[in-house]
Amino acid sequence: MRIAKQLGLLFLATLLLYTAAFWLIEHRRIKNGPWQVTFTTETNAPAIVISQSTLGIRNVKLVFPGAPSPTNAAVTITFDAARPVPFDLPGGRCVFLDAISLPGTLTLELHGHQIQLLPRTLTLDHKEVPWAGLNETGVDLPAKP
Repeated sequence: MRIAKQLGLLFLATLLLYTAAFWLIEHRRIKNGPWQVTFTTETNAPAIVISQSTLGIRNVKLVFPGAPSPTNAAVTITFDAARPVPFDLPGGRCVFLDAISLPGTLTLELHGHQIQLLPRTLTLDHKEVPWAGLNETGVDLPAKP
């Protein structure tokens, strides 16, 4: 009987330790929150609006003048969970998504342009554009010939 009691206590202690470790790892993984991308139309051209609250990135707008608009309604996608890539998006597709530790890395191919969202910088067609100074502003990405 005494061994059963010790095994029961050992099981409970192990379960508590596992639960605490899982909660701590999961909290650390998601604490910064995901990328939010809104696919919309701006002055008859398709556009995306990028936000990530923890990094202080707010309403960074990328406009694609000259590209056909895939939708008139605004669609917001939150990239908070892993899924098989590539997958379709309005006006293009997601070709890379690393959501292990949020916000992670997100690579989109939209209207002939490659857009990569990284916590430290934004890359547009393989050229780094610092996030600083982009809040509430827009960048035009003209149609490719």
